[in-house]
Amino acid sequence: MSTALLFARLKLRLVAGNLRGDLARKLGFVFTLLAAIAVAALGFLLMSLLRLAEPAMATDLAILAFTMFWIGWAIVPLLAFGLDDTLDPARLSLFPLRTGRLAVGMFAASATGVWPAATLIITIGALVGLASGIGGVLVGIGAVFLQFALCLVTSRLITTALSGALRSRRGRDALAVAAIFAVLLFQLPNLIANRGLGDPVALITSTAGVLRWTPPGLAAHAIADGGLIGLAELLVLAVLVVLIGWLWIKALAHALVTADASTQSASVRRSSGIVDRFLPDGPLAAVVTKELKYIRRDPRFRVGWFASIVVTGVIAFSITGQSGGGGGLPLVIGPACLGALMLALQSCNAFGIDGRSLWMNTVAFGDERGLRTDLAGRHLAAALIALPLLALMTVAVSLFAGTPSAILPAALTAWGVYGVGLGVASMTSVILPYTVPDRLNAFTGAAPGQGGQAFAGSFAAMIGIAGLSLPLVLPVLFGVAWVSVAALPYGLAVEYFGRRLAATVGHARMPEVLAAVSRPT
Repeated sequence: MSTALLFARLKLRLVAGNLRGDLARKLGFVFTLLAAIAVAALGFLLMSLLRLAEPAMATDLAILAFTMFWIGWAIVPLLAFGLDDTLDPARLSLFPLRTGRLAVGMFAASATGVWPAATLIITIGALVGLASGIGGVLVGIGAVFLQFALCLVTSRLITTALSGALRSRRGRDALAVAAIFAVLLFQLPNLIANRGLGDPVALITSTAGVLRWTPPGLAAHAIADGGLIGLAELLVLAVLVVLIGWLWIKALAHALVTADASTQSASVRRSSGIVDRFLPDGPLAAVVTKELKYIRRDPRFRVGWFASIVVTGVIAFSITGQSGGGGGLPLVIGPACLGALMLALQSCNAFGIDGRSLWMNTVAFGDERGLRTDLAGRHLAAALIALPLLALMTVAVSLFAGTPSAILPAALTAWGVYGVGLGVASMTSVILPYTVPDRLNAFTGAAPGQGGQAFAGSFAAMIGIAGLSLPLVLPVLFGVAWVSVAALPYGLAVEYFGRRLAATVGHARMPEVLAAVSRPT
């Protein structure tokens, strides 16, 4: 049996093994399969409709689409590192295979699955939209498969070269920041259009002109040009694919004989004792200290903070561009409150980060009062980071919108919304808890089979925060700025009563909470 076929069968066995004995996993796979089919069908249709556009514009759009596929294949597998065992060469280092055969097998594993098939189907749609004549179709078939191979070898080169760094905490932090910047990069054309900084058609043409001689640009032009020109572009693309594949094999050989940096000893930091200076020794200070250590060590927290900052900045940039600037208080209140909402949503599964060790906390607090203290410590630790962040975000948005007078009311309102969010998050933490996987990935959400529960918890928290914040936010949005003075007391009151109610409910169903956050991952 060939190595490629063996690895493809192993990949299918892994997929089948993950579906055994768990209805939720089976439903999740069915949903993924249906989503991939829908995306493939829609993408194939849109690529086919390029034939209705002018040839030059159709080629430009195909270049942009192929480039997006290439970038997506470069980025998305990095986000799945630690979730997909076939992406980490260290998992395969004990296989009795030479590097070349191992690379062939890993390439076959990359091409096996519903999303690689969806990508190939969408790319084939370019044949319908661009190719002309039998010569163009024959060249186009080669270009489609070379484009597909380009995506795979680029993905493997990047994940293999960065595999050592991705096992370290600093590497995962850098990946999280880079991923958010990549998402922002995809929104850049929309932001430029909203600001009225350029004609969309001219922007597409100029961008495609820059990407014309990139590997995806060569693939798209080979399909459109056909003939000898297309064949020449196809040969250049083939050489580039072979070169990237050769670099991948070299990176794989290096990764297989390099010590894992994540197993090396790390320096031990002493606690700074800042919490001890302001809080008396006791359960509250202990919880705050523990949560601050979690926040420092787990990259998922930093992903949430950075995403909140980026989303707030993007929305502020967009709406001020549409309004022409100088829109007053509402243009500042909206992004600031959205940032507060996003930061509060990070606390809607407060016990998930503890996992199986939650039983020790349960033994420690023992009654409703102890659970209230535990929640208060978690909220205080989160607020120590979130409140200064909200203040900085509000100042930046106010200055960007040209309304410095909105800084104080907007900051007070955002703090009030964040307090409301903590109160609501207390309830979702005890009613809809779920396991947070302990994996080498900053983008893991819930354990397999708990994705629906995680979505329900976040959605319920979002609705609850929005509903309870409306009496506070609406008057400020309509220009009654003095209402913001009551924002912080209102947020503290909602946090207090929400925490008390959550302690009552949570203490009664603590066995269910412990079971929900201790699912195997």
